[in-house]
Amino acid sequence: MFIMPLTQFETFLSTVDLAAYRTRYLPIKIVEMDLPPQVQALDQLYGVYWTRREFLSYDDFYEGYKQAKQQVIEEFRIKTTLCADCFYRGLPARIYRTWASIITQIHAGYVAESVFGEGTVTMSEELDHQGADFQVTYGNRTLNYQVKKTSFSREVRQDRPRARQPLPGEFIEISYKVPIYDHIRQPYQLNGREFYSDYRQFKETYLDTGMLKVWPNGFVVFTPLVFVQKKGEIDNTL
Repeated sequence: MFIMPLTQFETFLSTVDLAAYRTRYLPIKIVEMDLPPQVQALDQLYGVYWTRREFLSYDDFYEGYKQAKQQVIEEFRIKTTLCADCFYRGLPARIYRTWASIITQIHAGYVAESVFGEGTVTMSEELDHQGADFQVTYGNRTLNYQVKKTSFSREVRQDRPRARQPLPGEFIEISYKVPIYDHIRQPYQLNGREFYSDYRQFKETYLDTGMLKVWPNGFVVFTPLVFVQKKGEIDNTL
């Protein structure tokens, strides 16, 4: 198994203070319009955390993103007619929501790589636009994975339309539903004996089956199980 990058990425994720970021950004809903491709952060996210494997804090990532796209960001702000103060308070909150979603998806890619082997996983903005969060090439098969999270929270990526020219290979959707963040951090009701209903369902469906795990900072991440099962199916055909 190729596990070194996964170990390094998990060490990084475990240090992210999700609670502090949520306190800072959750109330800010200023920049909520669709962002044009040149303003979006996908290319930066895949480039930093997957291609170059630089595990930056969100604050450092955002500064790099803002510097790299300074001109197109400002052009977009002017087009939206938002004042600079409002826009530049809202933009980091908007990009954070994308960041939190994508780094969880990238973690799934690292888990898949640890199972299928070095060089088997591809992830990029182009694949994202074609409908695959990441692609696995293993044996004689091409697997296009789509990670679909549903939640009571708005911090969920919207479904993307499938590209007109579909990717070759098999599409595999790995979906899961998470409780609200406060119930992840504190799953018991006030009586201290019973789980909140959303957390109980989450625990029974995903944690007890070994598909997902929850870290102390509140990150919900995939275990190797979902990929081990698919690899076993392919190995049996080789």
